[in-house]
Amino acid sequence: MTEQPAPSPPASTPPLHTVESLFQHVPHPRIAERRQERPVVVDDARVGFNGRVGLLITTVVGTMWAAYVFTVLALISLPAAISSHNIIIMISWVAQTFLQLVLLPIIIVGQNIQGAVSDKRAIQTYKDAEAILNECMQLQAHLQAQDKVLDGIIAHSKAHQALHQGPQAG
Repeated sequence: MTEQPAPSPPASTPPLHTVESLFQHVPHPRIAERRQERPVVVDDARVGFNGRVGLLITTVVGTMWAAYVFTVLALISLPAAISSHNIIIMISWVAQTFLQLVLLPIIIVGQNIQGAVSDKRAIQTYKDAEAILNECMQLQAHLQAQDKVLDGIIAHSKAHQALHQGPQAG
């Protein structure tokens, strides 16, 4: 029997990396910024005296109870409009007394303030989505770093297995 020399180790064993050496997580600045903020609420949109008054009126008047009170107040002058038997006066009562003077300005002020709050919320949502995107990109980089480590482990394992198996008889 002839002795076969022991196989020599591979010329270079791939170095084993740690995930920390390949990947460093850097949180998005928006995450820290967001911790300092609270969600935008309607009261945040009270800008100046007129804004506060408009929002106060919208808050008080923007209920069904206020709608009932305004209806009663408007109905006080309805009998006079009807008793005039003048279609123009009756139409004027509906258009000017009920709609224009009572509801329309209040609804517009409330919608403007709600729109401003909605805009603020949309900007925050955009920034949050940007932060989430950044975090996802970092997760992807983390996974790629883990892939490199796994590749190194697999290569090392294969080299170790080949070293211990020796040449296969054929």
